[in-house]
Amino acid sequence: MSKPFITRQLDLFENESGKPTGTALRDPAFTENKRLPIHRWVPWIAGYSATFIDDVMAVYAPQAPINPAACVVLDPFAGVGTTLVQAMFHCYRTVGFELNPYAAMAANVKVHAPFLDLPKLKGLLGGFEAESRRWKHGATGMRAGSPNGFRSRIPFFSPSVENQVLRVIDFINAIEDEDLRDLFRVAFGSVMVTFSNCTYEPSLGTRPGAGKPLIENQDATATLTKKLRQMATDIEYVQTRCLPPLPSSASHRVFNANFFQKGEELLSGLPVDLMVTSPPYMNNYHYVRNTRPQLYWLALVNTSSDLKRLEEENFGKFWQNVRTAAPQEPAFANPGLNLLIRELRQIRAEKGPYGGPGWANYVTAYFNDAQRFLGILKNVLRPGGVGVIVVGNSIVQGIEFKVDEFFAELSESVGLTVEAVRPIRQKRVGASITQSSVRRGGKNGASLYEAAVVVKK
Repeated sequence: MSKPFITRQLDLFENESGKPTGTALRDPAFTENKRLPIHRWVPWIAGYSATFIDDVMAVYAPQAPINPAACVVLDPFAGVGTTLVQAMFHCYRTVGFELNPYAAMAANVKVHAPFLDLPKLKGLLGGFEAESRRWKHGATGMRAGSPNGFRSRIPFFSPSVENQVLRVIDFINAIEDEDLRDLFRVAFGSVMVTFSNCTYEPSLGTRPGAGKPLIENQDATATLTKKLRQMATDIEYVQTRCLPPLPSSASHRVFNANFFQKGEELLSGLPVDLMVTSPPYMNNYHYVRNTRPQLYWLALVNTSSDLKRLEEENFGKFWQNVRTAAPQEPAFANPGLNLLIRELRQIRAEKGPYGGPGWANYVTAYFNDAQRFLGILKNVLRPGGVGVIVVGNSIVQGIEFKVDEFFAELSESVGLTVEAVRPIRQKRVGASITQSSVRRGGKNGASLYEAAVVVKK
């Protein structure tokens, strides 16, 4: 097989640095993806770098397979598709699951981008630019309207910007080719918050709340055009420089589905050689609510009940969803973990759902989902197949939970062999779960880190 495509990707923008040594795994921070073709299309709060995936595949993927497309790489919590895109560039067959419809759409668009009709895309882009010039001169006849179910504390778009947005949505809805229509939708979703009255800091909030002025007027179509041009440039780069030729588009599937519910069924007859994933961390970050604008404005959800379903099916749940429930019962037999949860339940018990009892429910739900995931993983891996799970520790009410160590123990309890627990980042940000009047417990000198738990069937 040729040299990993990541080296040629990086050469497009700047020289690669931080080469791996031996079987080391590089820092997984997603930030690097912002300068890589296709990977850079959609900003995402979570995830890991393409170079990290390269390292994982170099160490754990079947070496020099006669037919790379016969090797199946799985990401059951695919996000916006970093694992899948990079495995595709290595000519492996890829399968992803992602519950969030916006993230699933983004991942699907990215793995099918190298197979798009580029001349047709450029023609659509030219048509979009021509139409947007007409809009600036007062063209009328909008069919789209703002989503009825979407609510925000302040107007999400100013009237001037919303007028442009509705015209953009009209244009996108009229695109006949489904793949190209979804590419335009993903492009719009990736930039829409930048010309809205909200901002990511990193969670979604209002611009005034972050000390920023409202955006009364901005050329939203110019922002979208720039993003679409970037995407077309990346597609052309991949189509002309990716050697050897990639397997067919049919070799790459992204299911907008719950891996817990559909994983075994949809992977039946397709045993997995390598699984690489980073499930939601036990940090209470609200992945669903932070994509509310994209979900509603792209008509991927219509009501609050649609959002609630996504929240309830999400790996690990959310503190807000489980804090008031009856005490959660562990589905695992792990004395060390059970002891920490019992200790947590006693902290500030008088606060009820806002104290230790609420947080104990959250932690229990998280590890119940972890064991459930690991059990399904064992069933879908082929004998000798490897899983690499990137997780971070967490500090809840002053108690440190070494999530990587507990994932390793739970893996063994379901019959997987733990090959290694590899530290990959000694210090990371993300202490939102510990720093608020509701969440703060006793002081703890631990720092946040990330590790890769490597398991084998």
